[in-house]
Amino acid sequence: MTSELITGIAELTTNAGSGPGDVDGNRIADAALVIEDGRIAWLGAAVDAPDADARTDVGGRAVLPGWVDTHTHLVFAGDRSAEFEARIAGGRYAAGGIATTVAATRAASEEQLVAGARRLRAEALAQGTTFLEAKTGYALDVEGEARSARAAAEVADVVTFLGAHLVPAGVDRRDYLDLVTGPMLAAVAPFASYIDAFCEVGAFDVEESREVLLAGRAAGLGVRVHGNQLGESGGVRLAVELEAASVDHCNHLSDADVDLLAGSSTVATLLPACDLSTREPFPPARALIDAGASIALATNCNPGTSYTTSMAYCVATAVLQMRLTIAEAVWAATRGAAVAVGREHGADAVGSLRVGGLADLQVLDAPSISHLAYRPGVPLAVGVRQRGERVTAGTTQW
Repeated sequence: MTSELITGIAELTTNAGSGPGDVDGNRIADAALVIEDGRIAWLGAAVDAPDADARTDVGGRAVLPGWVDTHTHLVFAGDRSAEFEARIAGGRYAAGGIATTVAATRAASEEQLVAGARRLRAEALAQGTTFLEAKTGYALDVEGEARSARAAAEVADVVTFLGAHLVPAGVDRRDYLDLVTGPMLAAVAPFASYIDAFCEVGAFDVEESREVLLAGRAAGLGVRVHGNQLGESGGVRLAVELEAASVDHCNHLSDADVDLLAGSSTVATLLPACDLSTREPFPPARALIDAGASIALATNCNPGTSYTTSMAYCVATAVLQMRLTIAEAVWAATRGAAVAVGREHGADAVGSLRVGGLADLQVLDAPSISHLAYRPGVPLAVGVRQRGERVTAGTTQW
């Protein structure tokens, strides 16, 4: 087996420390690392680097873990740019906007759904995202949700069943809940790891969401929640009650919600690109961190409210608009996100660089991670490795 020494690293962010503020445990200046068989075989100060079969010099650039995007809706068809224009002109986002995407997704073939999701996955990977989750939820019937789940499983690392996204037009509410918790769940469960519910005004209330999530848990799926995006919907309280892996959005939090999250294992996944698009208030990220809550950042890539695959954009927004430090934002977009999908530890852990761990990493055309916010909007990922293998990014060899 061939080993490769990566040297010339001005700053290596490992995220192997105890938290985003652990500078000594997380960031190494003038560093190097060795990749062997898709994993990190050694890392540390460049002066201590061992010999290897091959050597790559990244020329004084920063290296950090690949992004971990734990909230996407990659499986869809159609376009909602007209809705976006109307919202930017003054309209307000409401939960029912997905109906347009549902119609287009139902009409698409499985091959078309896979192709669209692959295109977005490739776009994300070129920007440094080496691990991502994808949800169903844009078909809302048994056949379509099963088709979406199969498509997601071909493209994503983790699949989440989101049949409880919205009650389709013309369907009785009780009948639809029975469908989601019965035949639809049975059809999707073989392809999914998690179940989710949009616990929000205009979508599903707390009791309905609880019913859906408990059915998913009984089928062996982990629990996630869309919560508190448009108001204090009760989604956060439900997520903590059910010990959900994450509750996502979290725009509208009371002090009690913040305290609940801080005292729980549930990760608050924040979606700043979506908040910019919908003009919702940003989540109280600073208050969450200061209270001791775990947070993650994700793109919420979807055709209606956050049509971006750029985790770097989300990191920059979190720093510039949500008062996170660059270290906190990078942690939330990597190791914090890994916690939200149960991949922080073990042989297949993501979001950190450590000896024995996967060599999922990115090279920035900058000397430190601070440039992710210092130069917002600039495509800084000039090299990406996934399990040690080079991924086309930028114009360099790294």
